[in-house]
Amino acid sequence: MTDNSSSFAPLKVKIFLVLWLATILGNVGSFIRDVGSAWIMTDLSPSPMAVAMVQAAATLPIFLLAIPAGVLSDILDKRKFLIGIQILMAASSIGLMLLSALGMQSVASLIGLTFLSGIGVALMGPTWQAIVPELIDKAQLKNAVALNSLGINIARAIGPALGGLILASFGVAAAYGADVLSYLVVIGALIWWKRPAQTKDALSENFVGAFKAGLRYAKASRELHVILWRVLIFFVMASAVWALLPLVAKNLLQGDASFYGIMLGLVGIGAIVGAVALPKLRAKLTADQILLGSALITGAVMLVLSLSPAKAVALVLLLFLGMAWIGALTTLNSLTQSILPNWVRGRALALYLMVFNGAMTLGSVAWGAIATQVGLVGTLMTASGALVASSVLAYKLKLPKDTLNTTPANHWALPQTQIDIEPDQGPVLIQIRYQPNPERQSEFLKAIYELSVERYKDGAYQWGITQCTEEAGVFLEYFFVESWQEHLRQHQRVSCADAMLQEEILGYLQPDTKPVVRHYLTAR
Repeated sequence: MTDNSSSFAPLKVKIFLVLWLATILGNVGSFIRDVGSAWIMTDLSPSPMAVAMVQAAATLPIFLLAIPAGVLSDILDKRKFLIGIQILMAASSIGLMLLSALGMQSVASLIGLTFLSGIGVALMGPTWQAIVPELIDKAQLKNAVALNSLGINIARAIGPALGGLILASFGVAAAYGADVLSYLVVIGALIWWKRPAQTKDALSENFVGAFKAGLRYAKASRELHVILWRVLIFFVMASAVWALLPLVAKNLLQGDASFYGIMLGLVGIGAIVGAVALPKLRAKLTADQILLGSALITGAVMLVLSLSPAKAVALVLLLFLGMAWIGALTTLNSLTQSILPNWVRGRALALYLMVFNGAMTLGSVAWGAIATQVGLVGTLMTASGALVASSVLAYKLKLPKDTLNTTPANHWALPQTQIDIEPDQGPVLIQIRYQPNPERQSEFLKAIYELSVERYKDGAYQWGITQCTEEAGVFLEYFFVESWQEHLRQHQRVSCADAMLQEEILGYLQPDTKPVVRHYLTAR
């Protein structure tokens, strides 16, 4: 760690190191809890649907609350918000611990308290990702994100195996107790972090405005649409292996709780191996090829598990499952990060989490219902075939490149005004007059329509391009923004990629002409 370019250089920053270690311990506790919940459900109910509902209860809140959570992470004090979330999740695990210790645990209480923990996970995810740039220099941000992924997989390798050991030795109440202790560690680390007070400026967003701006961006971003479709297709199919793995361990492989924990631990080890190998794979394979390979490996694992292989064979298969899973997750998540500008990163990542967990929830419920009707073996075979077939078809829907420069350009001059304007006054109409070279008019129109997508992303809710009837060769671009304050935010959101497109449009204009911009405000 003597070299600042090292992958481990962020660990030299004390606050990052403390929170990183606390996060690993917190995730270890969560994996211990998840093993306990999944296993005790097989005792409470033999129904595959009931077992799958545990995973559905954990992921459904993230589907429902991801976008509001992303907005809250942008407008609240992140440290205090995270402490409150940890207290909520600790309360859920205390409830699970007490009910299990008293022998009062039921299917309804287990699903209900798991759902409550899922609410905490939904609120925590975007916020925890958003604090990383505050802890580390921008030059080390990629290394810090990679270390966070490594920490999760370290916890995945340790937590399930430790959970299985605790379950077998001390019972499920002790497993929940270990989870409670992990929350205390995280809360202590967050209290120790003396985060500088954040001041709001005149352009700070409120909840409703930030929520709407995030949805407008997501609606307009074609690159994000492609990624979300690929997320949905892959994880709806691949979720079968997670939803049914407790039953695979118990019924097909004749294993106990400790064996189930070892199975999950090997998935984590496989994920660590996969994370280390990914940089070399990216140098040789495209993102589409890595995602397709992950689908083929996951499908093959499900197929062989359905044949009730020897335990040793099953454990080796789970190493490959971990490698495939981290390959798909990292590829899709890193692409999402690469196409997003900072101003909307939390909200768009929250949308990514919503689709991911929605796919996991939908898939868990669907595969659990199918297994109830046709049996575990038939369901695993069906899921394997469906994952491979859908991934081969989706391969034609190419993922976006990660070369887009989303850094703010800050090249727009502030509008000059001659009247007093309230920040929330609006709507605002922006008109831009162009005189393109007649010989390049078609190129101009093609570029201006491409620019319309960026206008929508950055805050416009209506856009158009018109041609003047009184003056040949004159075009008027117009777009509406909700308020004057939102238009000033729009100035800050324009990326370098957008600026390059605008510069290209200037090259299509007649010599010695420039765009003429006018702003019109709704008269009160």
